[in-house]
Amino acid sequence: MRTSGWMKQQPWFWPIKLFLKRLSGRELWLRPEIDVATIASGGWRFLRDKLDTSSIVYSLGVGDSIEFDLALIQETGATVHAFDPTPFARDWVNEQSLPNEFVFHPWAASGQDGRLRLFRRVNRRGKPAQVMWTADRDAGDPDDFIDVPAYTFASLMQQLEHNRVDLMKMDVEGAEHDVLNALEHSPYLPRQLLVEFHHRFPGIGKARTAQTIKRLRALGYRIFDVSETGREVGFLLQEN
Repeated sequence: MRTSGWMKQQPWFWPIKLFLKRLSGRELWLRPEIDVATIASGGWRFLRDKLDTSSIVYSLGVGDSIEFDLALIQETGATVHAFDPTPFARDWVNEQSLPNEFVFHPWAASGQDGRLRLFRRVNRRGKPAQVMWTADRDAGDPDDFIDVPAYTFASLMQQLEHNRVDLMKMDVEGAEHDVLNALEHSPYLPRQLLVEFHHRFPGIGKARTAQTIKRLRALGYRIFDVSETGREVGFLLQEN
């Protein structure tokens, strides 16, 4: 255990691990397609020069972690609208002391408006999660679920009377594909997209992630960052 902790701190550990996962077919061979200046904050990289106090940020999926949201607020002064429909997230957020720039909404993002069924996440050892819920039935407990209000990205903007979103971060436990594919029908697109892909879930797989990225490219997005795990990907919408 001590050796493993030491190894993870070495600069070569994650690149080698990701290379081996790609070689074995467990991860996609993704690379940045454009070279832009970014900064790291809260475990993600983003374009700082595109954000200021007038910026609007959507953060999809809260759970019990808002490190990125608070760091971004401190760094840029932007207003972060955070979305999570789960009872745990709602109660947890209510217990926090938060800046005025952090605005919470107990809604899910989805590929269509209506109700979304979420299943309690279960790990590989069969242990249920306290915080995480997923739209992927195969990655959760089919008998432990909640039905929550859900909206497309375009409907979220309409509900909040926004005419732009400067950055959208997504960690929605497998629901990212439906949300992103629905962007094709949105009159507005986020300038920056930070997405954690969950193709490791049994009901999703790499092919679906590859197809979603292909559709994002067709909308004008290009990859500017790939995390050390290969699952968190940053996209920038190219200007015409």
